[in-house]
This record gives sequence, C-alpha cells and structure tokens, in this order.
Amino acid sequence: MRKLIISEKNHSAMRIATILSEGKARRRNLYGVPVFEFETPEDSYSVIGLRGHIVALDYPKEFNDWNGVEIRKLITVEPVKTVEPSSSRILSALRRLAADADEIIIATDYDREGELIGVETLEALGWKKKVRRAKFSALTRSEILEAFKNPVEVDFKLASSAEARQVIDLKWGAALTRFLSITSGQIGRDFLSVGRVQSPTLALIVDREREIESFVPEKFWEIIADLTECGKEGPVFHAYHSNGRFSDKSAAREIVEKLRTTRTGVVSQFLSERKNEYPPQPFNTTQFLAEASKLGLSAAQAMKIAEDLYTDGYISYPRTDNTVYPPSLSLRSILKNLENTEFSEFAKELLAQETLRASKGRTTTTDHPPIYPTSAASRGELKGNHWTIYELVCRRFLATLYPPAIYEECNVDFLIGDEKFHATGRWLIEPGWRKVYIYWKFEERWLPELAEKKIVDVRHIKLKEGETKPPARYTQGTLIQEMERRGLGTKSTRHEIIQKLYDRKFVHGSRIRPTPIGNAVIMALENHAREVTDEKMTATLEKDMELIAKGEQTKEEVIEESQAMLEDIVKVLEANKDAIASDMKMALNRQKILGKCPTCGTGDLAIIRMRGGKRFIGCSNYPDCATAYPVPAMGHIEPTGNVCSYCKAPVVKVPEKGPNAPPMCINPKCESRLKASDMGKCINCGARLRLVFSARGKRFLGCERYPDCKTTYPLPQKGGVIFTGEHCKTCGAPIIKIISKGRQPWTLCANINCESKKSSSEKAKDSGEKETGKDSDSKPGP
Repeated sequence: MRKLIISEKNHSAMRIATILSEGKARRRNLYGVPVFEFETPEDSYSVIGLRGHIVALDYPKEFNDWNGVEIRKLITVEPVKTVEPSSSRILSALRRLAADADEIIIATDYDREGELIGVETLEALGWKKKVRRAKFSALTRSEILEAFKNPVEVDFKLASSAEARQVIDLKWGAALTRFLSITSGQIGRDFLSVGRVQSPTLALIVDREREIESFVPEKFWEIIADLTECGKEGPVFHAYHSNGRFSDKSAAREIVEKLRTTRTGVVSQFLSERKNEYPPQPFNTTQFLAEASKLGLSAAQAMKIAEDLYTDGYISYPRTDNTVYPPSLSLRSILKNLENTEFSEFAKELLAQETLRASKGRTTTTDHPPIYPTSAASRGELKGNHWTIYELVCRRFLATLYPPAIYEECNVDFLIGDEKFHATGRWLIEPGWRKVYIYWKFEERWLPELAEKKIVDVRHIKLKEGETKPPARYTQGTLIQEMERRGLGTKSTRHEIIQKLYDRKFVHGSRIRPTPIGNAVIMALENHAREVTDEKMTATLEKDMELIAKGEQTKEEVIEESQAMLEDIVKVLEANKDAIASDMKMALNRQKILGKCPTCGTGDLAIIRMRGGKRFIGCSNYPDCATAYPVPAMGHIEPTGNVCSYCKAPVVKVPEKGPNAPPMCINPKCESRLKASDMGKCINCGARLRLVFSARGKRFLGCERYPDCKTTYPLPQKGGVIFTGEHCKTCGAPIIKIISKGRQPWTLCANINCESKKSSSEKAKDSGEKETGKDSDSKPGP
C-alpha cells in the first residue's frame, strides 16, 4: 500500500521520515519541492511538508476596490478560496503523489489551525479515499512512532471551527477597516486596521492609559521606627506604625513628636511560623509567554523561537492550555534526557526520589500536555535567545517536580511608648523549587532573634512621605494574561494580535502605551459603535466556535450570527459617518502637530512624510516659512505641549530612546540638545562627540563634524548614557556611565577596541602576532 504523509512544514516532514524510516529515507525533489521516501515490509511512504495554509480565504477580485464596493456587501458575500502563490508547486507535487497513493495520513500540528490546514489540503486534492490523522505533541521518536502506530480520525468539526474563525475575522476586519479608513481619508499604506479581537485588546490599553492620566495621586505618611537589639549598635531593622498609612500629616507628626525622646520599646507579641511556597504550575502557552516577556522578548519573538525548538525536537508543542501533566507522560524519561545537559544536577536529584509529584494547574485538556523539554541540548547547539527559551522551559519543568520552598515568617508587634508598631521578617530555610527556577527572586527581610517582652533600642522615629501610584501599564506578558482572563483571542492568536497593534503603530513601548492614532480609533468606535470594542461580543463568538468543535453548533449558524451582529454595527457607523470623519480627522491632525513654529509664530510644526518614506518636521506656513527640522525615519514622536526654554521650539518625547528618556527639543542645534548630547572630545579631530540616533533609532556616539570626521562608537541600546567628564587614559575616548533599570550602573570606555578592554591573554597573543610579523619580514641570516 502506498501512503502519503502530509506535515505542516518541510523540516517536520524530514524529521518524521527520518524517525519512521530509521534514518533510511531518501530525498528527491518533485517540482522543486522536497519529498522524503522510504519503504517498510508492508508499505511504501512519501512524506511532504507544506508551508502552513496552502489555501487563502479572500474576497473575489472585484471587491479589491475599496472605494468602489459598498461596505455592507463585504458582510454578505461568500469569500473564495484560492491557492497561495507560494504553495502552487507544493500543490502540484501533492497531486502527483496523491494520484498513486492509497491512503493519506495528516501529520500537521494538532490544533484548530493544523486540522484546517489538513482538511483544506484534502479538499484541494479532491481526496475521497482513506484518510487518517497522526496525533502527536512532540517531534520525538517515541511520540512519532506511537502516533503512526495508532492514528485517529480527522476531526472535521475542529477544522470547521477554525474555518468559521477565518470567515468571521475576514468579514469583521474588512468591513470595519474599510469603513474607518475611507471615512477618515486614511487609504493606502496608512489605512486604519480594525479587528474583532484586535480592537477590544486595543481598548484595554487605551482604558488603562486613561486610568493613569486621570489618576490623582494622594499623599500619605508612614511612621517608621529604626530599631536595634538592646545594647547593640546594629544592625538596624525597621518597624512600621500599626495604623499603616496616614492621610493626615499632622496626626502622624504628632505621634512622631510624642515618641521623639523614647529610647526603648518592648516586644508585645511574637509569632513565628514555617510556611511552604509551592512550586509554579506547568507551562501553558499564556504563562510561558508571560515569563518569556520578563526576559526581554516580545510575545511574537518568544512564540517563533518556541516553534523553532518544537520543530527541531527540543520542546513539546508550544500551543496548549493544559497545566496538568497527563499520566501517559513519562516524567522520569524526560529527566533522564536532562541528565545530559547543564541541568543534570537537578535531574539526578529528582531521579533519586522514590516518587515524583508534579505541581498542577486548574486546566486539564486532552489535546496537548503542558510545555516540557523533549531532548537534551547545550549552549553550543542553541545560540542566543533559542538557548534562553530552552533554558526557561527546562527550568520550569524541573521546578514543577521539586518540593515546596520552606521559609520562616515572623510577625512581631512592638509597643513604643503607648504606640503599636509592627515588623515582618522572612527568610528561606529550604530553597526547594527556587533552587532551579532562578527567575523569581525571594525577598528576604531580616529580623534579629526576638521574643515576647524582649526590650529593643529605638534609634530613630521618622516620618516618611509617599504618594499613591496609578495602575501599571501592561507589558506584553501581563496583556496576554488579561486577554486570556477576558476571553479575548486564543492561545494561538494572542501574541499575533499584540504584534499587529505594534505593526499598525497603534501602540508603542515595552510598557505598552497607545499612540494618538490608537487613541483616536478607540474614541471613534466607543462614541459610535461601542460593541466593536466590547470584549463580551468577541468572547461570545469565541465560545460559539468552541461549540462548533464540540458539534453543538454548525459553522454556518455561527457565521450567520456574527454577520447579523456586524450588520447592526455597520448600520450605526454609517448613520454617524460625518461625526466619525470629523472625530478621526481632528485626532489624526492632532497627532501630527507638535506645536507652534518659533520662527513665524503662526504656523503649526507637524511631521511630514515624503513619497520615499523619509520624514521631517515642517511649518504649515510653507513656502512663506521654510522652518524645518530633521527627524529619524522610524519611531514614534509624542508631543508634550511644552516649548524649549532656550529656543522656543516644541519639546517632544521619543519613547524609542527608552522609558526614562527625558523630553527633548526638536531643534538639533539648540543649546539644550547640545548640552544633553555632549559626550566629550573626539580623539581624531578635537571636536565634540555627540549622542546620535540613526534613521532606524539605533544610538551611537559620533563626531559633530561628520562627514568630515567619521569617528563613531557603538553604544548599548538600553539604559541611560551619561558622560562622566573623563577620558580614557589608554585611548583618549570618553568614559561613559550606563544606567539601566534593575542593575547597578556601570562605567566603561566608549571605544570597544580600546587596549584596556583586552584580557592579558589577548594582549599576549597580539604581541606574539606582531613579533611574528617582524620575523617574517626580516631577511634570513647567513
């Protein structure tokens, strides 16, 4: 019997063929497409990889004219399926192979999209013969052999739910995007994207920004006692007044004054308890992306790397809701694999235990297990962020099998005069899972040995002022968690939705902030079609698509329901078309205007983009006023409403320069800019070195006499840069200080090639090479 195996990617096809053939598969090209072939005593096999979807869902060609098609027709017209141009040769190869095949085995990723890709391929081939499905969660030998030994039926209901999502997202996206773009005059490269999940997600970010902007900080005061053990000079520990925060400063100050001459206090109550801190639950997709974002990776980057590691056989399938290891998963086998890694110490320690007890989350699913490492790897095999993600997955898996961390917590009440104070101490007794999962820091708070009625010395009673803080902006990790909590998107789509918001210039920054255009889109939708930004509507449709997968609703019923919702929304939008156009155009103009022109005094300075994509800041009174300032081609520029005290030009913020970057004058020749950017003397020409940003936002040190002097030094791209006022004694380059959040500032010579940075071995090597060079140039002796 001839069997055709269809996988989602070429690399997966090669791995599957290699495993099933015991490494004996042959490769040949069919229409330029790799095909892997082998035989068993019973059957012959051909294995081919796709490039994801080979079929695209879109509108008929006559609907490509945005201005020539009525918006409502986009809701009711039936989308058409066409073969992706990049997949035409793959489909030709498939047809050739299918013509001789007796059975097809679908081996795409086992989820909604993977099932749809498989079913689409069957439909494109017009396949009517036998078809089976290989279901696996890792591209490992044991998983693949088991999956092909016990294939299952193709889940056509699961594929239907994915197709329903495709149709619904296409219609909602097309109808609302075209309406808003045409209404606001933003057609072409600057069109305004609106989506069923994208818009409620953007609304979350806008709402959070409004909370922050409207937040009015309130001052409070805390009374803190600096204490030591009786008769000892130190160390000092702190106790806080039991009332906590005082909103009335005078009442707090009265207590401080009353206790000013008090020199001792007494422990009125002492409670000490050992507590368990249980290990984290196994990784599902949301938690994995949230943790990866803390390591400086975007959600899209982390998922792409995870997919690479899965395809290469290093980790299990990264798209899963499951947080409970299934009984069928051999935890000991995974640990034995990790004995051959730098995590061997932890793996051996766990293998020595008689019983393995894994932590559990609240969600159990049957499609895929939580994410876990499937094979051993070293830092030499995996480079950069691929190793970072692999290490994260390994450490999380190991942590879930470790015992709880044990810590001591002490709660102590003091009586100082007639006022009650409280202190809490905690310190680690047994690290447990914290020994391996290094990403969560345990904050110890030291207290001396205390007991009830013990006397302590009061060193100082002080009043500390503070103020309430607004809610924190979302990071990509916390936003993904919030989307999951609210039912927005799925494990497979949330990272893509967030990336799209960045790509459309609706948001910016690692601490996510909406841009003026992002604010404008949500404002227009909320004022005239709040349903588009309401999470309830899209969450309802998500549940409906799950019902399709369960067979409790049909694809047609859910699509019809979504069309009815969309028609009602479009009716409201069209009835308010003029008001929306006015709101959007006003907001779009407002985001481009940075302030008044300091030269003519009447024109507005705005960001102007030329046909080639370059941009600059120019005056609206041009050609009567030719005032212009250069600006990088990339990056967001945010008006502050302030003007420079030196030259009266507008002051802006450039978030790409870092979350703590101060506002700056737009005039590059302004004295304020020159002072801020001065990084010392150029060693080649004696002019000043400046902190400069490239067209793509990369920063470096460069000579102000460029292009006559081309002296440059690269810089770290994160953290503040300060010139210390000193120059390197070795090479003469400026000595700079880098200030980054979460680590100590460090000082360095800006010249990366400075001799002072070379190790002694490198210097010796250089010296040897120079000596060798001299010898080779000399004439041989007699």
